[in-house]
Amino acid sequence: MQTRLSEQARQAPRAQEAESILRTCVHCGFCNATCPTYQLLGDELDGPRGRIYQIKQLLEGHPASAITQQHLDRCLGCRNCETTCPSGVQYHHLLDIGRAALEQALPRPAQGRWLRWGLRQLAEHPHLFRLALGIARALEKLLPGRLGARLPAPVPAPGTRPPRQHSRHVLMLEGCVQPGLSPNTNAAAARVLDRLGISVEPAPGARCCGALAYHLDAQARGLEQARANIDAWWPALESGAEAIVQTASGCGAFIKDYAHLLAGDAAYAAKARVVSERALDLAEILAREPLESTLPPLPATRLAFHCPCTLQHGQALGGVTETLLRRLGFTLTDVADAHLCCGSAGTYSITQPALARALRDRKLDALESGQPSVIATANIGCQNHLAGAGRTPVRHWVELLDLALSSPIKEH
Repeated sequence: MQTRLSEQARQAPRAQEAESILRTCVHCGFCNATCPTYQLLGDELDGPRGRIYQIKQLLEGHPASAITQQHLDRCLGCRNCETTCPSGVQYHHLLDIGRAALEQALPRPAQGRWLRWGLRQLAEHPHLFRLALGIARALEKLLPGRLGARLPAPVPAPGTRPPRQHSRHVLMLEGCVQPGLSPNTNAAAARVLDRLGISVEPAPGARCCGALAYHLDAQARGLEQARANIDAWWPALESGAEAIVQTASGCGAFIKDYAHLLAGDAAYAAKARVVSERALDLAEILAREPLESTLPPLPATRLAFHCPCTLQHGQALGGVTETLLRRLGFTLTDVADAHLCCGSAGTYSITQPALARALRDRKLDALESGQPSVIATANIGCQNHLAGAGRTPVRHWVELLDLALSSPIKEH
């Protein structure tokens, strides 16, 4: 694609990257065929090709408009288009560049700014998130119907985490909202890893991965959080920690992008590369282990697996968790259009509730078509969003594994 960036755009830190991505796109339109918002709305401007063109116009000096902001805001960032694209267009990086340029040229109305600020504060301060969630649950009957319906249901308590007792050890990203929404997930992961002879080493200084701030109009703040995590993990990595394990695929996709996002930071570029290389989804860790000879037989469970976009498109790990679960003895149902987004997409279910609900209901219909007893997933946002419909129970897959291991098959 021919491009002529404006003089102002050329002064931006990622101008050369933007121009390179734009020139990679051949406007074939294959991306629209797998874009969830294009399928729902049928508008070229709500598909990847149309959004690329809008970003191109913006970077070439055309006036910024609220209409452009609306179309870019509607993008889920699911990266399905990247999996489909025959030209290898790095759409998500171009989207980040375009959104930053748009934010600078056209600040949001006060209501939008405050909403994003509030969401960022909850992510940065998990104790505030848990406090707000607890108050909301206590006052649930007093809340308006739609707001009350969005509250996540109470979840299992985390249970006991095993102490560090093995020579093999890993770090684990605790996350920001997951400890409040599903505190048992990381505890279950620690127990499963312990059974395999791997201990989880705490890293108290690590918090939110930075993705929420980065994608909510605060890219500089998101990168600050990335640097803080690198500082918190570095001593343990130097002392032999095998990996930084994530149980939330959205966080994992962003951490694996640290190397790219901090490539121009002389103080952090080298460390960011190491961190991105050592960042592994929990399924990647378990898939390498001799599970069949280490773990006991498990009771048969029929489930549908929702592979989050950040796992299959962001990390290119589609099929890894599914294969792992089958190795462990779970029965997985067939899920039509498994490549399509559920509509969670970080805070999308809050900022774009109507589109998010439509995508959620479509996804649940597909997941429930095989009549599973439970839906398993690998990302806290997807888990909370799908469970919010109040239909089939939704759990993180490692919780189901941990539960199955605590209830082995009885011999007759």
